[in-house]
Amino acid sequence: MAGIGPVEYVVIEFPGNRFKGEIVPVLAELVDNELVRILDVAFIKKDADETVTMFEYDGLDEVLEFGFAAVDGAAGGLLSDEDLRMAAEVLAPDSSAALLVWEDRWAARLAQTIRDAGGRITTGERIPPEIVEKALADIEAG
Repeated sequence: MAGIGPVEYVVIEFPGNRFKGEIVPVLAELVDNELVRILDVAFIKKDADETVTMFEYDGLDEVLEFGFAAVDGAAGGLLSDEDLRMAAEVLAPDSSAALLVWEDRWAARLAQTIRDAGGRITTGERIPPEIVEKALADIEAG
């Protein structure tokens, strides 16, 4: 069995507090196909007056209605109150966000091989898609 894969977090903001659960089926598919394993899910809501409400995925009935309860692996407990406060700071007023912590299971075997070889990944960063798209378009344009 491969060791744990890279673990990452994302903060997905929904302006206007319009989260309706559209991402849940695709997230469930990734979990079902063992590409990711959800380690924690939490939500933040920032009202227009900047009042912040934070809760775990099972802490609000409407979140359960969106289907998050059916996504395997949302164990919880990894995100601290401080993590949620820091995420809330970057949200625009009148928006909500889902915070997800997941293991990239697709990379677990490679990660274990790197560790077994005495290596370690020292840093990494997500490159915004618009930067990648522009760079690829520039390459294709020649």
